[in-house]
Amino acid sequence: MSANQLRPLDVLKGVRFTRELVLLCLLIVLVVVLGQMSPVFFTVGNLLNTSRFFVEVGLIALGMTLIIITGGIDLSVGAAMALVAVTVGLAHQSGVPMALALVLGLAVGLAAGLFNGLMITRLDLHPLVVTLGTFALFRGIALGVSGGGAVSSFPQWFEYFGQFYLGPVPGQLFVFIAAVTAVWLLLSRTPFGRYVYAIGNNEEAARFSGVPVRRVKVVLYTGIGVLVSMAAVIYTSRVSTSRADFGAGLELDVISAVVLGGASIYGGSGTIAGTVLGVVIIATLRNGLSLAGVETTWQVFLLGVLLIAAVFVNEFFRRREE
Repeated sequence: MSANQLRPLDVLKGVRFTRELVLLCLLIVLVVVLGQMSPVFFTVGNLLNTSRFFVEVGLIALGMTLIIITGGIDLSVGAAMALVAVTVGLAHQSGVPMALALVLGLAVGLAAGLFNGLMITRLDLHPLVVTLGTFALFRGIALGVSGGGAVSSFPQWFEYFGQFYLGPVPGQLFVFIAAVTAVWLLLSRTPFGRYVYAIGNNEEAARFSGVPVRRVKVVLYTGIGVLVSMAAVIYTSRVSTSRADFGAGLELDVISAVVLGGASIYGGSGTIAGTVLGVVIIATLRNGLSLAGVETTWQVFLLGVLLIAAVFVNEFFRRREE
């Protein structure tokens, strides 16, 4: 058969369908469909502006990817984000210099992650149980110390940090790109990254092979605490206020992005590229549906359907790779 007689299916036989390729195709389809639903959606300005709203979810999703690869989970990230934001706001309101208030916020986020990690590793408790408890604990502390009120009137330079643009590109996007690069290098180019995958594939075997399982888990939960702090600072700067209800429902978007990106809920698999695509898909979906006038309730419903579909797709790829 000559080259000009090749059928499309013959060409497709040579294509290796990876999770990332499927996600990329899904993103393209979403952009086309949502562009038809709203004439405002498919514009350069809107697409770039959308990136402003996925940076916080994206930063936390990077840390969640590593945790889920080990077979763990962290349900407290939204509550920890609120606790960090309230710490920064109240510290500034009480007269602490803004730079020092940011350091205190970073310390609180780090301490929250470290607390989760130590509870999980030292007491041998399941991450789901621990982080479900700290989800309530952190949110309760944030509500208690703030009284449910909001703190605003931040310095102009701090507000500028979360709202500035470099040309048409939001400045926060560069922070996200730097974080993606750092976490990707950590996971794919260092022995620590191999430890993460080894723990997810078989924790007992990894322990007998000399992998410092407890230490790796503590580092991962502490690391996501730092990423939560970064997300909280960016979000507080962007909206110019801090409240104890920040991050409500954030866990759904974060976990959805990671699972949609190909990380297995059973542990042992997942990539940073897949997570980034998952974050972009969810942000694009939410933005497009909002512009089309779809109610938030239906957006959450569609996100839930997408998450369930992602689990089935991931299971298909997992069995195919066995």
